[in-house]
Amino acid sequence: MEPRVTEIRFVGYGTSDFEAERTFYADDWGLVEVGATDDTVWFKTHGHDEHHVVRLHKRDSNCVEVIALAADSREDVDALQKKVAEAGCKIIHEARDLDAPGGGYGFRFFSPDGLPFEISANVERLDKRAMERWEGMPVKISHIVLHSPDHHAMVKFFTDVLGFRVSDWLGDFMCFLRCNSAHHRLALLPGPPCLNHVAYDMLSVDDMMRGASRLKKRGTDIRWGPGRHTAGNNTFSYFTTPGGFAVEYTSELEEVDFDSHEDKVHEPGPQTMDQWGTGVGGPNTMPKPEPDPCLFTPAEV
Repeated sequence: MEPRVTEIRFVGYGTSDFEAERTFYADDWGLVEVGATDDTVWFKTHGHDEHHVVRLHKRDSNCVEVIALAADSREDVDALQKKVAEAGCKIIHEARDLDAPGGGYGFRFFSPDGLPFEISANVERLDKRAMERWEGMPVKISHIVLHSPDHHAMVKFFTDVLGFRVSDWLGDFMCFLRCNSAHHRLALLPGPPCLNHVAYDMLSVDDMMRGASRLKKRGTDIRWGPGRHTAGNNTFSYFTTPGGFAVEYTSELEEVDFDSHEDKVHEPGPQTMDQWGTGVGGPNTMPKPEPDPCLFTPAEV
């Protein structure tokens, strides 16, 4: 089997609003702090054994410091590093034993657009517990959406180099990519190179709504939603963190067969974006995409 990415691990943010972001993820969003230094903190979810899903690092500007993906073995990490290098991407550091919390073996590189990625294997797993209906807290990261000035080229990079497969298109401007049985783990949109949002799986649509209720009571209201998309058939509610990063609660994302699922093109339209047609706001209420200020700049951690 060809080596490929098989899952999302975490997103590492640089933030000038370090304490506000830290409080948001711990007290509002529903994550668990699993490690910290004076200027960096790591969070996991209650419901999954991934070591951490968010890393916050204090710095002068807000940016994406790393998007971490998983491979199944050290051998796959080495093979993917070779493919990434052959594709012309700049390697930030070659595959090595990682000294971050959770350890593991991995390498970092810049995508063709300049966003920083890590691919790793053998990261420590932590305890998880069964989530119960109405807790309203994330189970795991569901998917990540990115902008690219040449999104067709980026689709080709993720499929040809990292082993993703196309699940669906929304018109010609949004591509949904899978790396396992989830309908999509990544999606790509036109625009300046940057992160659009990170979505988190909730146990049920009731948990999404209960989570939205908790956030509203604590001062964070829905920017867009609640609704249900067509591609992936998942429910959605979008929010922004104190630092201005877009995040999503989602549920009921479609499961597909990784090998045999056939992609299709969905015609863009209001009812395609939101099958319920009941959500407040819309894509225009989300943060405007701007080039990430840390493109092609290695993170300190």
